[in-house]
Amino acid sequence: MITIFSFILVIGVVVFIHELGHFLAAKSIGVRVEKFYLGFNFFGLGWKINYKGTEYGIGLFPLGGFVKVAGIIDESMETNFSGAPDEFRSKNTLGKIWIMSAGVIMNFLLAIFIISHLTYHNGINDPDPNAVIGQIIPDYPAESLGLKEGDQILSINGIQIDSWEDMTREIHSKPDELINLSWKHEEDIMTGLVKTVIAEQQLPWNKGIKQGMIGIAPVLKHRDATIIESFSNGCLQTYYWLEITFRSLMALITGDVSIKDLAGPIMIAKMAGETASSGGILALLGLMAFISVNLGLINILPIPGLDGGHVLIALIEGAIQRDLPIKIKLGIQQTGLLLILILFITIMVNDIHRLLQ
Repeated sequence: MITIFSFILVIGVVVFIHELGHFLAAKSIGVRVEKFYLGFNFFGLGWKINYKGTEYGIGLFPLGGFVKVAGIIDESMETNFSGAPDEFRSKNTLGKIWIMSAGVIMNFLLAIFIISHLTYHNGINDPDPNAVIGQIIPDYPAESLGLKEGDQILSINGIQIDSWEDMTREIHSKPDELINLSWKHEEDIMTGLVKTVIAEQQLPWNKGIKQGMIGIAPVLKHRDATIIESFSNGCLQTYYWLEITFRSLMALITGDVSIKDLAGPIMIAKMAGETASSGGILALLGLMAFISVNLGLINILPIPGLDGGHVLIALIEGAIQRDLPIKIKLGIQQTGLLLILILFITIMVNDIHRLLQ
């Protein structure tokens, strides 16, 4: 039950915010919204009400949602357009791009809001500014050298260390090298030689990059975060996850990441359940922010069937100063939906295979 509830909560909020972006953007420039659904109502299964010309509903298949804007060829493949001024196709290029990109913008804003809130709620852990050791990792060189918790690193190879960042930079730059450490233990100044071990980066685009490590962690000093710091961290962390997601997609295209590594709804549900069980609602919010960034970036890719595909068509039509023929748009949409269906089936097979393992 925890897994099901957590999955519905995470996906429901992320999808609702995304579709709300399209809805509000369309309304803001006078485009009629025919349907607003959370979940898919395949075979008419779900609940719906009509209010002021828009059909609002909840579908029984909680794997997404949709907003049907009048005058656009979308998943429904409808082409009965009247050319009325409240239709999507009657708007200029900027208006079309605004409607189709608003969902993505809302996803990024949701991530920023969540991470900002978590930062403000949890506070910030700053490493001790004086390079004081807070933890010795077992079976690493620092332990064999005799370093202890509370010791302060003073110099490396004669270079004075003024901060934890200084020390980290020096050690990382010397993989598998002998370094001369000077440190303060209680009131005594100690020196010794130690050989760093190699820590290879695990991210596909950083493979081959080697860093030195001796197995120490800093003393972390907890403090409250200001609103400005929280918002700044929200923006920085959202950008970080955006970069990670983009680099992962590029690694998939170049072959550095296998398509077998992709995860879908089943694994998201599993992650949501495990996150909620181990970390509670705050941890689940963090997962929600991560998924929101992923959904936003994937949707803005210039692929037929996605928001980015509609943006690309709007740009092409704006450049040639006329609408593309409906047959071409239908063909583009059908091709995109076929590709998305194949990808969805592949991801579901991956998920099932992981569960069986």
